Amino acid sequence: MKALQNRLDLILDRIDNPQFLKNDGLGNEIGFWIFDYPAKHELIVRDHVTHLTEKLEKRGFKFKNVNIFQILIDMLNSRGLLERTFAREKQVGVEAIKTTLAGPLSQKKVAEFIASQIQPDTLDFVLLTGLGNAWPLVRGHELLSALQDVMGKTPLVLFYPGEYSGQDLHPFGLIDSKNYYRAFKLVPETFKK
Repeated sequence: MKALQNRLDLILDRIDNPQFLKNDGLGNEIGFWIFDYPAKHELIVRDHVTHLTEKLEKRGFKFKNVNIFQILIDMLNSRGLLERTFAREKQVGVEAIKTTLAGPLSQKKVAEFIASQIQPDTLDFVLLTGLGNAWPLVRGHELLSALQDVMGKTPLVLFYPGEYSGQDLHPFGLIDSKNYYRAFKLVPETFKK
């Protein structure tokens, strides 16, 4: 727990660094960052992100904190599908509803909806939260891949409930997946100020 708190405490300094905002030193890579954490500490991370958001606002940054789960609700509402989805889930169950929503909530459509809502080219950076609540409708590596097409040069930080090896995302630290994604760890376990 102390190691996580130490990493959380370093986020503000990392984001406030001009190299982060300009994507400097990334070797022409897109400025996508992942802050991974044990899923059991979700509430601690959520609380920290709330305080982080307040501090970033006070410093005058132009950014959005996007909750992916809320985005899914907004997407379904915008198409008049939310209540129908709830009713259908009761009839057919969670697994069937995942299949039903695969089209309307494709990662590409989610990424495009996010971009239309936040206009990333007007922002200094974007924070993405709520992935744990949106899983498995949204998968981290697939969403990040889709967001590459719409984020331009705007840096993005995904708060990821699981483990990121630097190559693979492992949801909740329990699911052994080989979901390759190339991003940078925002605050590695060994990061020093």
